[in-house]
Amino acid sequence: MLETSEILNASILIVDDQEANVLLLEKMLRNIGYLNITSTRDPASVCGLHAKHRYDLILLDLQMPGMDGFQVMEGLKKIETGGYLPVLVITAQPGHKLRALQSGAKDFVSKPFDLVEVQTRIHNMLEVRLLYQKLGNYNKVLEQTVLERTAELRESEARFKSFTELSSDWYWEQDAQGNFTQVHGPVFEMLGIEPSNMVGSKVNDLSGWNVAERAELDAKIASRQPFLDFLYSRRNAEGTTQYLQVSGEPMFDSASRFIGYRGIGMDVTERINATRKSG
Repeated sequence: MLETSEILNASILIVDDQEANVLLLEKMLRNIGYLNITSTRDPASVCGLHAKHRYDLILLDLQMPGMDGFQVMEGLKKIETGGYLPVLVITAQPGHKLRALQSGAKDFVSKPFDLVEVQTRIHNMLEVRLLYQKLGNYNKVLEQTVLERTAELRESEARFKSFTELSSDWYWEQDAQGNFTQVHGPVFEMLGIEPSNMVGSKVNDLSGWNVAERAELDAKIASRQPFLDFLYSRRNAEGTTQYLQVSGEPMFDSASRFIGYRGIGMDVTERINATRKSG
């Protein structure tokens, strides 16, 4: 929503070669309370003025000597590259109304002026124009916010990855379908898994793993739960038991959409065996 003061402070340019019309429109607008009013009787100066001041509304007479309102609008199109011309045309020719709208004008008023109609159309056009500008500014802020958050997320992920690679045996990432997309560290040697069976796919070979523990871990991942120091084990071919400890968390993009998992893992077999011997 707009405050009344925002509309009354909008910048308005009156363009008419007839001094009497300019004075009439200026007086009407000032009596209503509009504060930022400029006028010119020279249509050739309009584009330069608008390029400099970017008026919120241009009241443009169509029939002027030397350069008519249609030519002025063609020049304004080169300035307003977004396609929105803040032009309300003034015409005494009914046949010009449709052509004016087709040329980019947003509304029109007829001569002789009905002051109440003119006031209403000016207010409505300014309201639309200012809301249009607010929306554009909001979208720019939103886009910048998304870029900043994305940069923060990438920086955070880089720090997390660096830290975890130093404090664990391996770092891993999975996509939303559970396929491994990144694996860093000697996980292949520790688990006896071929790289081609892990990166870009799910690990389907569960031989030797404790089925119940694996099922519990898979359930946590499926429900997108974070987990810390989860312990599970596997039986090696030579009959020894290997113990692994993993931590992981779900990942989300800037729009809060789930995009996968990331985590760290450690082989804690020596620690577990030492604890059991000492116990």
